[in-house]
Amino acid sequence: MSILIQILLNSLETGGIYALAALGIILIFRTSNTTNYAQGTISMFNAFVATYIIIGTGLPAWLVAILGMLSAFVVGVLVDRIVISKAIKVHPVSKQIITLGLIMIFLGVAPMIFGTDPLQYPRFIYGSHKIADATISYNAIVNIIVGFVIMLVLFFMLQKSKWGLSVRATSSNDIVARMMGIPTPLITMGSWAIAAALGTLAALMLAPTTSVNLSMMDGVQVIALLSCVLGGFQTFYGPVVAAYLIGIASNLISFYISSIWSDSILYLLILAVILFKPNGLFGKKIVKKV
Repeated sequence: MSILIQILLNSLETGGIYALAALGIILIFRTSNTTNYAQGTISMFNAFVATYIIIGTGLPAWLVAILGMLSAFVVGVLVDRIVISKAIKVHPVSKQIITLGLIMIFLGVAPMIFGTDPLQYPRFIYGSHKIADATISYNAIVNIIVGFVIMLVLFFMLQKSKWGLSVRATSSNDIVARMMGIPTPLITMGSWAIAAALGTLAALMLAPTTSVNLSMMDGVQVIALLSCVLGGFQTFYGPVVAAYLIGIASNLISFYISSIWSDSILYLLILAVILFKPNGLFGKKIVKKV
């Protein structure tokens, strides 16, 4: 039982990291009508920014994480204003290719600025705690709580705030939203900025267990995209729930079945679900009335 509790606690932390990245991807998809393949690379770039800040200043890790998210916010605004807003009329597939180009840009610029050596980002808090003979670090507890709080706040704002109404209107029909006076370019820009900040927070949660390097977010990016597919692109909450499910399933498969074949088994299970639910677990088939 203690092992199962340990797996579930670890899954909540990893699932939260996947969920933050997935929420950023779905936010951009619903407002910009494209899949942002550069989410992980932009997050990696700003994780380097945060790490350089903490190395140069010695500020607390939690404060530097906020500064890193602010940096990501600015980067998201610049990406939208310089690149995405210019391609507003192009085909969605062309936008996806543009995001692939963004991967090349950030992967090329990052080593030029920060070098190629991996860097270490410290934990937000040190120490550990026992829960029913299972051990969990205080840093993991902070990650779990922060992830839940941020996502709950965002979901509340999406449902109850004027910004959330504008985002939902833009995601429903961009043209009609503009006709109703909603500043859709501003909403899209905000989505890119918030998505970059969410991805950077996910990267900084992950960094203490690995290192800050050029490929640190590759696996998270893949799982975040799979979460969007599994949860469905029609809702904001679906990919988040799917991210936690994938985090739990991955750890259970790795421990109880095979750590070597865990990824392959997980992908097969997701494929099986998609065969029966093509629109995802929470997605709905879009019916256009003529």
